[in-house]
Amino acid sequence: MKRLVIEKEEYEQIVAAEKRTQDKRISRKLRVLMLRYEGFSNSDIGEKVGLGSVRVSQLVREYRESGLETFTKKKYGGNHRNLSEEEESEILKQFEGSAETGNIIIARDIKKAFDDKLGRDTGRGYIYMLLKRHNWRKVMPRSKHPHKATSEAIEASKKN
Repeated sequence: MKRLVIEKEEYEQIVAAEKRTQDKRISRKLRVLMLRYEGFSNSDIGEKVGLGSVRVSQLVREYRESGLETFTKKKYGGNHRNLSEEEESEILKQFEGSAETGNIIIARDIKKAFDDKLGRDTGRGYIYMLLKRHNWRKVMPRSKHPHKATSEAIEASKKN
């Protein structure tokens, strides 16, 4: 049972880490450890933080095996981009000249350039997020609705 006990020095480090963190997942994990130090049982800790008692013991075991630094490391990354921002802007520079002269740039052409660079097919959503990230997107409202009735039909439907 000694392996599930948290010492005072460890507790102070955990409290400091909990104050520093901005991530709610990591904060919850650290609160589990703090409550463990305060003497609560797994089921009591689980009720307080919204976890099962088995998960509570797993978290304490993970902390014991990995240490505080690895335990508080964010496991869910972001930024799953195919290219760096510099590489993206290099490809977009090919289209800057025609964009500045007033030509309309089609996302399909940009997608083709990216596909050639990567050597594989990218999704359209990636291209639109890329354009937004580089402030290239200017969504214009359409001038008229595509299914708008003719003026004769509009006049005929009006009450006399």
